[in-house]
Amino acid sequence: MGNSLGKLFIITSFGESHGRCVGITIDGCPTGLPITEEDIQREVDKRKPGVSMAATKRAEEDKVEILSGIFNGITTGAPICLVIWNRDIDSSEYEKARFLPRPGHADYTAFMKYGGFNDFRGGGRFSGRITASFVMAGAIAKKLLNLIGIEVLAHTIEIGGVKAEPKGFDEIKENIQKNPIKCADLKAAEAMAKAIEKVKEEGDSLGGIIEGIALNIPVGLGEPVFGTLEGDLAKALFAIPAVKGVEFGSGFSAARKRGSENNDLFTIRNGKIVTVTNNAGGILGGISNGMPIVVRVAIKPTSSIAKSQQTVNIKDMENASLTVKGRHDVCIVPRAVAVVESMMAVTLCDFAMRAELIPRVIK
Repeated sequence: MGNSLGKLFIITSFGESHGRCVGITIDGCPTGLPITEEDIQREVDKRKPGVSMAATKRAEEDKVEILSGIFNGITTGAPICLVIWNRDIDSSEYEKARFLPRPGHADYTAFMKYGGFNDFRGGGRFSGRITASFVMAGAIAKKLLNLIGIEVLAHTIEIGGVKAEPKGFDEIKENIQKNPIKCADLKAAEAMAKAIEKVKEEGDSLGGIIEGIALNIPVGLGEPVFGTLEGDLAKALFAIPAVKGVEFGSGFSAARKRGSENNDLFTIRNGKIVTVTNNAGGILGGISNGMPIVVRVAIKPTSSIAKSQQTVNIKDMENASLTVKGRHDVCIVPRAVAVVESMMAVTLCDFAMRAELIPRVIK
């Protein structure tokens, strides 16, 4: 089935938006890694609802609970099970619109695939709510990557057509803490916030672009031809609801360049082979080349909007209209930043373990 990801660092997602909980199991995590609920909670808090003007008013505490695999603050080598209990559930609007698939959502496809037996409340398994579990797994992956010096960071670079100016890694790391948009360009962050407020008043929504960066990547991660590094990273990122596009390095702009413009020339710097530019985004032939991995993720506008939209009644097979009510994000981008970061960390951790860069027992 499709709920697990990874070869050695294997995560399995479970739970639904309006079910009892959302959670993750992690199999293959090395033993001896110090980690606490507080360590995981810090990462989960980055995507909590209600922390920005763009977010849903669903007031979930998102408190992390460790069920297994960690004893006295140390991983034991057994499967790790982490859960977040759903506390603030209101399914009334979903019950009323049971047979009216929301445009842009997976309501229709899920209904047809599972014969109507799927949990439709809040989108069920197809809700952004399940990404809280991705971030829990990402917290552990980050701790493992820290052992070999790999650092992963994501930030907002565009919302509603407002684009951020490029910034250096250190400035990105510092500035994204200063605004709820998670944007390193503080001026652009203000413009993005205004765009979100405006569209909120209009009963609509906005999408945007998130950039992920991974530093200190060793040469050689990736398993061509069907287990390429960018292939598995893209797979992990596309598991995030609302992701509609992924590009590495120069991405689609490479199609408009000449080879002489897009090729990354090799040079030696401080005794290491590096490239002058990074149009490849840190990956050549599906294998990491030692340069920073740079990936951009396109997030579609939130599908649940207050405007009246055309739909159908699946049960009666009649045309219908729908105004989506409930508690929804006007723009999912700021909260998705932590999720992009986590899915990158999970994938890179798995590849690092395949390359035997992370020991099975940490001492």
